[in-house]
Amino acid sequence: MPAKTGTLGPRIERVATAFGATLDERTREDIAVWLGLLQQWNARIDLTAARTDDELVDLMLADALFLAPRLPPDARVVDVGTGAGAPGLALALLRPDLRVTLVEPLGKRAAFLRTVVGEVQRAGVAIERVRGEALEGRRAWDVAVSRATLGPTAWLDLAVTLAGPGGSAWVLLAKDEAPAHPRAAIEEDLAYTWPLTAASRRAVRYVVVS
Repeated sequence: MPAKTGTLGPRIERVATAFGATLDERTREDIAVWLGLLQQWNARIDLTAARTDDELVDLMLADALFLAPRLPPDARVVDVGTGAGAPGLALALLRPDLRVTLVEPLGKRAAFLRTVVGEVQRAGVAIERVRGEALEGRRAWDVAVSRATLGPTAWLDLAVTLAGPGGSAWVLLAKDEAPAHPRAAIEEDLAYTWPLTAASRRAVRYVVVS
């Protein structure tokens, strides 16, 4: 049975509207199921740092809504340290054409992700219960993204080994400066705001050059 979403539905719509996104019925329902299940699991297991519904929806959905229209069609995406699914699972729900690998070493979070993927029945989502460093050197993805698992410099060091030449490595920032790397060039440096909590964010896209 889908999870009851309570007050999350209107918040999901507000965040989507703030980013100019129109959610179809399937996507809206799947996001609501995901975040409703997260509320249920959070009551027993601490999966996120969010303590209010506004924080939960911004934390889990806002970055993905910003990134979704900026990813190429049919891209292979890896999200390292996805936690409860941000931004990788949200991207998979928003963009069914993407093939998304969710990397999460903690058992309780990986179990949650498997539960959600089974509930919403989305193809193209893989879950790997490993540390991001275990994937180093694969170069199997078009886009590499991570939000908070590693510091910006350490994440970019890893990301350039995951995305192939010409691929994109996204570094999501709050107050840190964008790092430099000899194997990646900054292509975009974009500022945005989480709609419900007014948190300032930056998304920096690097092109992997070698």
